[in-house]
Amino acid sequence: MNADNRYNRQIILPEIGAGGQQKLAESKVLVIGAGGLGAAILPYLASAGVGEIGIVDHDVIEVSNLQRQVIYKTDAIGKSKAKEAKAMISDLNPLVKVKAISEKLSGKNALSLFEKYQIIVDATDNIAIKYLINDACLATNKPMVYGSIFRFQGQVSVFNYQKGPSYRCLYPEENLDALNCEEAGVLGVSVGIVGMFQANEVLKMILGIGEVLSGKILVYNTLNNEQQKYDFDKIDSQDISRESFEEKYNKAEIDEVNFNSVLDEINNQNVLFLDVRNFNESPKINLKRQIQIPLMNLEKEVEKLDKNQTIYVFCQSGIRSKIAVEILRKKDFKNAKSVAGGALILKKLLENEIII
Repeated sequence: MNADNRYNRQIILPEIGAGGQQKLAESKVLVIGAGGLGAAILPYLASAGVGEIGIVDHDVIEVSNLQRQVIYKTDAIGKSKAKEAKAMISDLNPLVKVKAISEKLSGKNALSLFEKYQIIVDATDNIAIKYLINDACLATNKPMVYGSIFRFQGQVSVFNYQKGPSYRCLYPEENLDALNCEEAGVLGVSVGIVGMFQANEVLKMILGIGEVLSGKILVYNTLNNEQQKYDFDKIDSQDISRESFEEKYNKAEIDEVNFNSVLDEINNQNVLFLDVRNFNESPKINLKRQIQIPLMNLEKEVEKLDKNQTIYVFCQSGIRSKIAVEILRKKDFKNAKSVAGGALILKKLLENEIII
């Protein structure tokens, strides 16, 4: 297989040439998330000839993913996203080395993974994970290509590029009470546009061409095709060492349980189900021993809770509930546990069991 023929249309660009193509072949890029953003990023990196691509995603493909995660086929439902994405890349460009990492990114594996790659791409829709990626990039001195979507608006930036501003310089407060695509809704094409912007930033960094979005954030509105770029400065105090990263992220894991294992406790007087979603979120859940306190109000209203009870905390999909448990632990609630899957899973179980 002649690589020159495969890449001819970009090699003839004066800004790339044979030298640029060699840079691409020698590059190593790690993509965190093989969902909607990843589905746009991965094919373009692979088709351009990025030499090695790592894909981190512990999730499996669901039918609701297919609306925006366009690299997957219907018969792949239930299969590993990382492994299916690897198969797609191998079919698209067998010259690319691909590693499927079917693990959840965490404080335990982030640093060792990031050390093996030159550029880290954030293709997640989880705010807590974005802070983790940012901090691991700072600790390993890797650039982070950031992308996010909220309904019809997308954002793209590059953090820690040549020691430039980081994610915390733009968003210093860890406001984790944000809706992801599953909760807020999203049009597939919006995710695709932002993912391709991210892929473009990766290629520019590898090739050393153009202007990288470092210290700038691009905001794109897909409804009216308007886009703006905003500048932001580096905050000197945001540097993170390996030691401080280990101390922050490798503490005790938050207890997480499945709703299947706790449904028989809904009538237990010593158990409380705490819903930390906002009041306008659906589906509505009405358990006999339940209280709703939105995450943003939890610290102010924590006196409504009994420390002697076992508190099962749930949100929409299992993200905010972990943050709520951290808050409760700091307030000496020793029996607080996050419920995996959140209200979306609980609703299905309740409909099947008819036990509200």
